Amino acid sequence: MEIKFISDIHDTVFHSLRSWAEQSPGNWNILIGSGFVLLLIGGILTYVFHKKMGKADERTLQISLKSTFVMLCIIILCDLIFPKEYMWQIFFLFKYSLAFLVSGIYLAFRYKKDFFTN
Repeated sequence: MEIKFISDIHDTVFHSLRSWAEQSPGNWNILIGSGFVLLLIGGILTYVFHKKMGKADERTLQISLKSTFVMLCIIILCDLIFPKEYMWQIFFLFKYSLAFLVSGIYLAFRYKKDFFTN
């Protein structure tokens, strides 16, 4: 019963996205463009906050390792959620976009907490 419920949610969300994207080339371009924008924002955010933390020491190394762990968890979660039968290239792009974005947000919060609350 539970597997059918998860399958229904999966089909409802991703098949509706697939049908929307295949309606016109403009919709497909919006989907790809938004994925690249998210990837760019996430990559820049992650890079900037890694540079702002400075040289690696005991404290910043732990923060970097935790941000990498968060990125890995998001990649694994997306591998479990996103379909592999169709549009896998698009979901591959969104998987890494979300991973970089969440890692960058984690670094931003840790940077603000560690460097501005003292």
